[in-house]
Amino acid sequence: MANLTTNFIGIKSPNPYWLASAPPTDKEYNVVRAYKAGWGGVVWKTLGSEGPPVVNVNGSRYGAVWGADRRLLGLNNIELITDRPLEVNLREIKQVKRDWPDRALVVSLMVPCDEESWKAILKHVEDTEADGVELNFGCPHGMSERGMGAAVGQVPEYIEMVTRWVKQHSRMPCIVKLTPNIADIRKPAEAAKRGGADAVSLINTINSITSVNLDTFSPEPMIDGKGAHGGYCGPAVKPIALNMVAEIARSAETRDLPISGIGGVTTWRDAAEFLALGAGNVQVCTAAMTYGFGIIKELTAGLSQYMDDKGFTSVDQLVGRAVPNVTDWQYLNLNYVAKAKINQDLCISCGRCYAACEDTSHQAISMSPDRKFEVIDAECVACNLCVNVCPVQDCITMEALPKGATDLRTGEKVGDYANWTTHPNNPMAKAAE
Repeated sequence: MANLTTNFIGIKSPNPYWLASAPPTDKEYNVVRAYKAGWGGVVWKTLGSEGPPVVNVNGSRYGAVWGADRRLLGLNNIELITDRPLEVNLREIKQVKRDWPDRALVVSLMVPCDEESWKAILKHVEDTEADGVELNFGCPHGMSERGMGAAVGQVPEYIEMVTRWVKQHSRMPCIVKLTPNIADIRKPAEAAKRGGADAVSLINTINSITSVNLDTFSPEPMIDGKGAHGGYCGPAVKPIALNMVAEIARSAETRDLPISGIGGVTTWRDAAEFLALGAGNVQVCTAAMTYGFGIIKELTAGLSQYMDDKGFTSVDQLVGRAVPNVTDWQYLNLNYVAKAKINQDLCISCGRCYAACEDTSHQAISMSPDRKFEVIDAECVACNLCVNVCPVQDCITMEALPKGATDLRTGEKVGDYANWTTHPNNPMAKAAE
């Protein structure tokens, strides 16, 4: 079996799966259940300072987006940071860490943007012997009006300033949690690095309204006839999270900054994709809230089997392997030509590929009177739409044309894929001249 043990910025855990700061990590009872189930670590639900009490709503806290089969695709939450007393959380954190020394335990923090507030709470957290802190600079709702959460995370100068305070007043490893509600995710990551952060975690939740009740005309979740924007998470946000993780991993300014990947991790494949794009571990929330802590068994078994199949003996061998293959559009090889191909043995004659291509694409699929569907190479631009709408996996595939073959659509010979960097049609080659 592959070794799933990770050492993320000096914090060791038996596997790369941590529970993200959220309701599943709000108290000792939940965290112990998670550890018993097999989770490698947790980020304790965000603690606040000893100032005004945090009061959560007592109606609905979650909105949802479902697929056609009512599979949960995304959650929108309007819950705030922990509303449990600070001293209770600190006592439980200390006890859990003593009872489970081999598991990672990081404490999420969000306090007012002044040095003394951070200095005070850091002392309390250090006394628990927790492994590190995560600075919650991303909460998009409920705390921004207090000068916390996204109000800090959207201003790189504030991120750098607070991170410096934390590193000055604490010996603990510091992870800065980034908000996706910003134009360029690289800027806050660079600020965190300048401030001395040991790592960044991303993405926090996306500002959203998931639905509107068309009887009461209020956003969901509804509290006494009113609704508010909240933080969106779950499988639907994974593509956004993967892109932002990759942006940081391949940027010259931040490529050496460790990343904890967050956003829609539901299966081992999701986790492997985050790791391949540069994350050193992953944090999970919505999947645990949907299926329970037992999902960790599938997550670890699947990742272990995949690593065995690939010949990887450690998670580190997977981390970042996809980063060199992430590029910008202008660097894509325009000599590369592919065509769609339909496997007639797998085709169920549903006609989705034909309808999609005929109505909305390039009229590159024909339909015979007996409902046999075939690709018209002379019209196919390899857009991949047919592959994506086909309900049968691998029924339609994209097949690359070999060098020297004739593209029936253009009448031109397929060029040498390897020589695209110097090809006269390459705009970057022209720019270099």
